[in-house]
Amino acid sequence: MSQKRAALITGGSRGIGRATSIRLARDGYHILINFRENKEEAERTLSMITEAGSSGELCPFDITDRKAATEILEQLTEKHCIHVLVFCAGIRNDELLIFMSQEQWDTVLNTNLTSFHAVLKPVVRHMMLNRTGRIVVISSTSGESGLAGQVNYSAAKAGLIGAVKALARECAKRDVLVNAVTPGLISTDMTEEVNEKKLLQNVPLNRPGTPEEVAAAVSFLASDDASYITGQVLGVNGGVYM
Repeated sequence: MSQKRAALITGGSRGIGRATSIRLARDGYHILINFRENKEEAERTLSMITEAGSSGELCPFDITDRKAATEILEQLTEKHCIHVLVFCAGIRNDELLIFMSQEQWDTVLNTNLTSFHAVLKPVVRHMMLNRTGRIVVISSTSGESGLAGQVNYSAAKAGLIGAVKALARECAKRDVLVNAVTPGLISTDMTEEVNEKKLLQNVPLNRPGTPEEVAAAVSFLASDDASYITGQVLGVNGGVYM
């Protein structure tokens, strides 16, 4: 097993996942970049990690494929000392509930919430055996306040917050800390099609956030400075939800 501490970031190839990968690389971690399909973007992230002076590797697998995810994650925990897991992968498929299809519901819930069990189970076991670890789950302000047109997304992200609080209690005695970060309006490819001007009317800071600002919060929760923080929800939302 590699002795250098590793950080696994699901959905690490773009957006908040990419910014987090680069930030944790600068913090000295070997970065395990999970992605599903876009190898070109994942390789670009890996180049940025190298430029940041650290190391990394690509870990392609679909987090909704329980069998494949479990097999690959068990291999990774044998090869690396995974000290940080950032559960970041997620999708949106917005629609009013009365028009929302079963597929829209199932796809968002499976990717954003159900995959939590498949990804975290082997990694948490690894951390518990090592008696140390940091888990940061990227939820959303939508999971705290709800948002019209996002019943599926809000339900999944609210579910993650509940899972974080319960898991934090299960892991605390082994010094495995579990926290959530809830981004608000962040400029990424996931938000390109939203009406930013309209949404900004509700943001006290009157601007969207950046992926790097979310990554800074993740970096703090993964650091020794946050060694007495677990089961908490840190909002990075410009004041839209207080």
